[in-house]
Amino acid sequence: MRKTTRLMMMVSILLLFISSFLSPPSSADGKGETVYVVPITETVEKGLASFLKRSVNEAKDRDADHIIFEVNTPGGRVDAAAEIATLFQSIETPNTAFVVQEALSAGSYISLNADQIYMKPNTTMGSAGVITSDGNAASKKAQSDWVKKMRTAAELNNRNPLYAEAMANPELDLPKYKAGKGKYLTLSAAEALEVGYAEGVVSSREELLSELGLSDAEVITTNPTFTERLARLITHPVVVPILLSVASLGFVAELYSPGFGIAGSMGLLALGLFFYGHMIAGLAGYEAIILFGLGVVCIVLEFFVPGGILGIIGTGGVVGSLFMSTDDVGHMTMSLLIAIIVAIIGSVILFKTIGFDKGFLRNIVLSDSTSSEKGYLSSNTRNELIGNTGEAVTPLRPAGTGVFNDERIDIVTEGSFINAGTPVKIVKVEGSRVIVREIKQENV
Repeated sequence: MRKTTRLMMMVSILLLFISSFLSPPSSADGKGETVYVVPITETVEKGLASFLKRSVNEAKDRDADHIIFEVNTPGGRVDAAAEIATLFQSIETPNTAFVVQEALSAGSYISLNADQIYMKPNTTMGSAGVITSDGNAASKKAQSDWVKKMRTAAELNNRNPLYAEAMANPELDLPKYKAGKGKYLTLSAAEALEVGYAEGVVSSREELLSELGLSDAEVITTNPTFTERLARLITHPVVVPILLSVASLGFVAELYSPGFGIAGSMGLLALGLFFYGHMIAGLAGYEAIILFGLGVVCIVLEFFVPGGILGIIGTGGVVGSLFMSTDDVGHMTMSLLIAIIVAIIGSVILFKTIGFDKGFLRNIVLSDSTSSEKGYLSSNTRNELIGNTGEAVTPLRPAGTGVFNDERIDIVTEGSFINAGTPVKIVKVEGSRVIVREIKQENV
């Protein structure tokens, strides 16, 4: 019996020893695991959403064990933030928002949609008021919708929604956190930890990995590609009206320039960048580019085909393609108005400095004049008759006929009636009209 017991103990020890080699390594320190670090920096816009989608899909394809989003953003577009929040909510991989400097406005909303939040010391999160592109407060409907989104994001991970609402609603009174009425709540790292909006405060990425039990994990940092950086720049709310203004000014200047040169090339380049960036960001498709091309063709044909219909259709196609390339109709309308104003100002300046003597417009604008100095006369003007005297052969009422140097001429008075046989003098010639005046006989 003792021998059997000893044999079983030895077999158990042997099996445990073998299993220690066959079993996967312990994940207590993250050895053998993969962590993706994805930066969320600068303004929140559609280009950022596109980059984050690619990064999350890449982490999923690599079977990443954790995703860390390093947040440092002053905020940005509400629609882009909502798109990113939807992306976060669909992530099955454990993830953490790591605030490395600030997570303000849309940045705080994005962070609240992560599984957990860690912050560096002296960082902030909050101040999520909604404003329009021109800097004014958004409508009450938009503000109410945004407050609801903030509350919902907080409730996702069982956080008190009061503080999320205070970040977006200045009517709440939280004097303890320096957010009295009329002020948006902004939490420091210590305050976020106190109210349960942060799981911890760490000073570095390495310390965060240690807190997550991933100290020895493989860390893969993703960064935007050149095309993604370009898309983020081009889709920025400030850059869009600049590109459209450069395009409109370039094409206007080209009308005043001989041949196709630098101005036209600048216009094409600006439009090319606009559509390219919006395609990379997922805002524009090939249908928008095709519609734009057809519109341009119709506008060009309008210069050669009278009627105006092609010009109207072409303008509608160009404008329609621009609106098809955005999800913010208000901002696109403002951008187009800015571009039109720039084009008008440029046209006035170019017309005063260059005129129609050069460029494409010289072929479609009539500049020749048929002046009398050049020998063009609408009728035979007989200025040489002025001063001649003769006689009215018919009554002048006030028009009639007179004889001057044996030549019968149709004449007209200055308004008075003159009998036949009365001496008259030619005082003015206006085109084909010969105007006469009665010669008064002096009494002797």
